[in-house]
Amino acid sequence: MPNLLLELRSEEIPARMQRKAAGDLKKLVTDALVEAGLSYEGAREYWTPRRLALDIHGLTARSADVREERKGPRTDANEKAIEGFLRGAGLSSVSEAQVVSDPKKGDFYVAVISKPGRATEEIVSDVMPGIIRDFPWPKSMRWGKASSKPGALRWVRPLQSIVCTFGPEHEETTVIPFEIDGITASNITYGHRFHAPEAITVRRFDDYAANLEKAKVILDAERRKDIILHDARDIAFANGLELVEDEGLLEEVSGLVEWPQVLMGSFEEDYLSIPSEIIRLTIKTNQKCFVTRPQGGETLSNKFILVSNIQASDGGKEIVHGNGKVVRARLSDALHFWKRDQGNLPDLETLTASAAKFGLDIKKPLDQRMAKLDALDVTFHAKLGTQGARVARIRTLAKELATITGADAALVDRAAVLAKADLRTEAVGEFPELQGLMGRKYAVLQGENASVAAAIEDHYKPQGPSDRVPEDRVAITIALADKLDTLIGFWAIDEKPTGSKDPFALRRAALGVVRILLERRIRLPLLATTRDGDLLSFFHDRLKVYLRDQGARHDLIDAVLTPDADDLLMVARRVEALTAFITSEDGKNLLSGTKRATQLLAAEEKKGTVIADGVSPALLKLDAEKELFAAISSASKDASDAVAGEDFRSAMEALSKLRGPVDRFFEEVLVNDEDAAIRANRLALLRLIREATGTVADFSKISG
Repeated sequence: MPNLLLELRSEEIPARMQRKAAGDLKKLVTDALVEAGLSYEGAREYWTPRRLALDIHGLTARSADVREERKGPRTDANEKAIEGFLRGAGLSSVSEAQVVSDPKKGDFYVAVISKPGRATEEIVSDVMPGIIRDFPWPKSMRWGKASSKPGALRWVRPLQSIVCTFGPEHEETTVIPFEIDGITASNITYGHRFHAPEAITVRRFDDYAANLEKAKVILDAERRKDIILHDARDIAFANGLELVEDEGLLEEVSGLVEWPQVLMGSFEEDYLSIPSEIIRLTIKTNQKCFVTRPQGGETLSNKFILVSNIQASDGGKEIVHGNGKVVRARLSDALHFWKRDQGNLPDLETLTASAAKFGLDIKKPLDQRMAKLDALDVTFHAKLGTQGARVARIRTLAKELATITGADAALVDRAAVLAKADLRTEAVGEFPELQGLMGRKYAVLQGENASVAAAIEDHYKPQGPSDRVPEDRVAITIALADKLDTLIGFWAIDEKPTGSKDPFALRRAALGVVRILLERRIRLPLLATTRDGDLLSFFHDRLKVYLRDQGARHDLIDAVLTPDADDLLMVARRVEALTAFITSEDGKNLLSGTKRATQLLAAEEKKGTVIADGVSPALLKLDAEKELFAAISSASKDASDAVAGEDFRSAMEALSKLRGPVDRFFEEVLVNDEDAAIRANRLALLRLIREATGTVADFSKISG
């Protein structure tokens, strides 16, 4: 079957857009072909900085003929209905329609519409201009003389050529020469901009990819990444170093080059006095280079690795020299930031009021930055006030939380007032992703307690499902206060997540609270803390997500989680115990018997059947019901005592003793006895089963 090769070549596409754009092209083209009646065996997309390519193999040569019968109105319908039917079916008169008789509905018109299949070349030629013109780039541009005309083509960067060939795997291919804004598709492409600028004639994907590689273009982005990674590792190892790997940077750099050449540069060792995180970000952000460290070491070396798009005749000496000059200049700026942040601010006299408000030591650099943050009235959110006001709220909340977490109150207070101070440092101003981390470093330099320093860095954590959770009690306290203040505040101004939109990352904040409480085993009454039932429901949603990710069954979570359950650690422990119990043989059998009891009881309640207020022992006639009553009385007390002691496994074990009596009851006892009093008493006995198991979970919500 034939194959289709498509290439859209342009000026350099931003690296961050390439992978998605190639995927979009594949989906748009294959969807359009399938909608037009074609089928294909497989498709794969490719991308480089200057091209998007698509290889569709096993594509049918033409679409199938289509015969459609469209039912119309009755033959005696009014004229307007018949005219509308003819227009919709594309018929000029009723003589072109067939008349079909229905014994019940009478005679009605049917239009038989036959659509002959179309050649794949024709279909591709029809759909491609629209796909290109409406391509979903995040940003696009117009260019050249045609850019001033209405409806001019927009593309991420100027589109230069299009390749579109079609044909069998081992025979000659044809060009599908569609045209858009003066660019006509052909079988001509071009290789590397500098190494091989000559035209290349291609037939199908295999020779296209091979010829591009000869012309210094590696089409496969994953292969470019692999070359960069392994060459970088090798050059580092050869110099007694190891590469500090960075998947995000690797993805970006592979989108900047078509012919990757890995080189090593260096900078003066004096710059290693700058924190490693700043060095790494400076070199990564400004020069898209990797850093290295001694093998087995933690601190960085003064060697960096760059990736060039040119195989230079001098072995890359000039490229390394040029990159080194820029790296040194940027590191010089970074060193300046690092030193400035450790010095006094020039306007200390204006900060005394803010310093007094937060009990800050104006002699210390980090304290000065916090005072400056407050004095400048830096806005946190228009409806929630300034950063200074937020720090005051976190401070108050952290004081309350410290009594629950067991953290030292004085250290918690100190950490709370310094947690946001690094937002006014020059290092964080240059690299916002270092907030918290730089605060910790500056806190250590000015002699803060280790727990305070750790809390400043860790109070942002965890920032995702894979991020680590704070361990130090002070850090745990500030992290909870920070996230709870965010959630309480945004709930108060009714800025809640809607659908997929969550601009203030409130789901992440709530999940962070859930993870801290569960993974650090903290008992926090959320409803009393937040005073908002709707916010508690939001926490429940995040808890469900977390527990399901941990492998818990959704029905077991629902069986345990009540609307007013605000101790999430206890909910998790109940789910854990219920999971272990319900998978045991006793648990499975008790569940079966309990569900039978609750379902029968619910059915009778729905019918309005009289149920006794309590069980009367005098009305228990059969041994099986007497045995069940005794078992329930014992198991219910034992389970309640165990739950009160938060020993949920023992509560489950107590309930498991009901298994035999419940089974025997249903084997030997007829609940709906003819005697109304006995029936009401036996239904009350079933209610006791529901109440006993309900001390641990709602068994009616458990599937199986």
